[in-house]
This record gives sequence, C-alpha cells and structure tokens, in this order.
Amino acid sequence: MNTVSKRMQMKWKWGGVALAVALLSACAAPGHYERPAMAMPQGWQQGVQPGEAAKPAALAPWWQGLQDPVLTQLIQDALARNNNLAQAAIKVRRAQLVAGQAASDQLPSLSVKGSSTASRLLDGGPTTRLSSVTAGASWEVDLWGRLASLRSAADWEAQATEQDRQAAAMSLVGTVANLYWQVAYLNQRVAASEQSIDYARQTLKLVDAQYKVGATSGLEVAQATQALAAQESSHTQWLLQRVQARNALAVLFDGPPSVAMKESLRLPEGALPDVQPDAPASLLARRPDLQASELRLRKALASVDATKASFYPTLSLTGSVGGSSDALSRVLSDPVGTLGAGLVLPFVQWRDMQRSVDISQADYEVAVLGYRQSWYQALADVENALSARVQYENQGS
Repeated sequence: MNTVSKRMQMKWKWGGVALAVALLSACAAPGHYERPAMAMPQGWQQGVQPGEAAKPAALAPWWQGLQDPVLTQLIQDALARNNNLAQAAIKVRRAQLVAGQAASDQLPSLSVKGSSTASRLLDGGPTTRLSSVTAGASWEVDLWGRLASLRSAADWEAQATEQDRQAAAMSLVGTVANLYWQVAYLNQRVAASEQSIDYARQTLKLVDAQYKVGATSGLEVAQATQALAAQESSHTQWLLQRVQARNALAVLFDGPPSVAMKESLRLPEGALPDVQPDAPASLLARRPDLQASELRLRKALASVDATKASFYPTLSLTGSVGGSSDALSRVLSDPVGTLGAGLVLPFVQWRDMQRSVDISQADYEVAVLGYRQSWYQALADVENALSARVQYENQGS
C-alpha cells in the first residue's frame, strides 16, 4: 500500500471521528426551557411572559397592619420555634450541600497515598524497608455537559427547597392567625353560651314557680327544662372546640398541648383591608409553592439533559507524581511523574440509553402537569378567598 493510500485512509478515519463527534454534540445539546402555557380566567392580567421567571416574594409582615401585639408576638415565636419550619430549613441546607458537591464534581479530584513496608527472611538476614508516596489528580472532561446538567439540576432543587421553606413559613403564619382568631371567636361563643345558660336557668326557675301555684302547665316546665339542656349541650361543644383549637395552636410552638398561649377574648372589629380583585398574574406567580413547582420543572429538564449526556463518551485525564525507595527522602527528591487519559464508550448500550432517556422524559412530563395543577389550584385559592371575603362583608352589613 503506497503512502497516498495510507493518507487517504487516515483522512477518512479522522473524518468519520469528527462527524461522529459533531453528531453527538448536536444530540447532547441542552434542552431549552419554556414555561407551560396556562389558560387565564377573565379579570386576571397576564403579567409574566413565557420563559420569564417571577421574582420570589419575601415573607411580608402583613399581620403587623392589624395592630394586634398579641398576634404579632405569637407569629414571631412560631417562626422561631416551629419544628416543621426548622425541618424545612435543614432540608434547604442539605440541598445546598448537594449542589456544592455537584459543583465540586466539575473540578479535578486530588489524592495522596503513602505506604511503608518492612520485610525480612525467616532464616535471618537484614531487614529491607520500602517507602512509597504517590500524589494523583483526575479530571473528567465535561465534553457533553453531563456534569453541568447535574450541577444545574442540583442548583434548581436547592432553590426549590428554599421556596418550600418560604411556603412553609407563609402557611405557618396563616395557621397561627387562623387558630388565634378561632380561639377568640370561641371565647365569644363560650361567654355568650354562659349568658344563655343563666337566662335559661332563670326562665326554668320562673316557670317552675308558676307551675307550683298553678299558673302554668307541666308542658311549659318540660319545654323550659329542655331549653336549658340544649343550651348546656351547646356550651359543652363550644368548650370542646376551644380546647382543640388551643391545643392545635400550642403544638406549633415546639411545646406540649397543655401549654397556655396568649389569646384574645373577642374577634377584632373594623373593616377588612382593601384587596385589589384584578391582580396581575405575576403576583400569583410569586407564590413560593408555584416557584418551587417551576424550579423543579427546570430541574427535571436538566435531569433529562444529564441522562442523555451520560451515554456519550467520557474522557478522563489522570496524572500522578510519586515513587518508591528504601528511603523516603529519595522518593521525595526524585519523584516519577505519569500522565494518562481514559475514554469510556457507554453509548454501545443503546437500549438502556433510550430507556433511561424515556424515563427522565416521563419525569419531566409529570413535572409539567404538576406545575399546571399547582397554578390552577393557586387560582382557585385566590377565587375562594375573594368570594369568602365578599360573603363575610355581606353577612356583617
């Protein structure tokens, strides 16, 4: 075979390699994220464009505007002592550590190994000592973005976990406020029930006196007795509900149910704060639970990219410096260096690759549906709250 033929074969060989690399690079391109399209009801302004992330909302102290120092102190204590919120904070820290580990995987890993052995013949003779020290480094070249996708997925999960904590804090504030007002309402009902019982007892006493002098019938005595029993039964139910509400409030503060909490004897009076009914959808998108759902949607997309890239060739570079000698000083003064590279070709497992990609794609589709459901549930929550507010205003007028 002449030199020209050899050169042509080499050109075809390297041309094929270049074509394969180009095709693999195109297949391994990261997916582009687009926010799922949502059907918005009339009266809602579309304030967030597709693909535009809404800014997370901080926990605004809306309760301070109610001018209730007892409620304000209870909420502050709950935010500082609640077990569920503390658990959410630990999950955030763990997710951040996982994200940090994913970032470290993109950097070279270092290792140092040393050993020292001594040997001697069984029939005697001199003792031979051998010392060795090796320092090595290895680095996976992220040709197809697998490590970058894994890092992105971990970052999205860490951000989503932080939004979970924000959602837990908002939910906790709402629960504390609702239970506080529920206890205040039950205090009013108990006080009113006690007055009704006193009135029923006085009525029964009067009817019984009239019955004894023949001024009324036994039926009226029975009716008065029954009315008193009904009032006492209702009073028992109000007391039971108040105990349950107090216990539910107490366990939010990392304490047993028997701990007495500060409470109000009656509901606050005054008009409800004004609420803008035609709110832009961008405000709704700032809800932490929706933020967490969308961030996990991005995580699922990054996981799809990482799964695809995991079946492309992996190039690893390694290097080490070290040696062995009967004296440790010689090892350190005259080390031996080595360099190497390894190429793993996992794409030969085509069926496994396609199955894994399909699984990750299914996870992404599940995340899309979960995000859509969370969005519509948030719309329903707002509509229910606005409707309840109108009904309460009509009831109080």
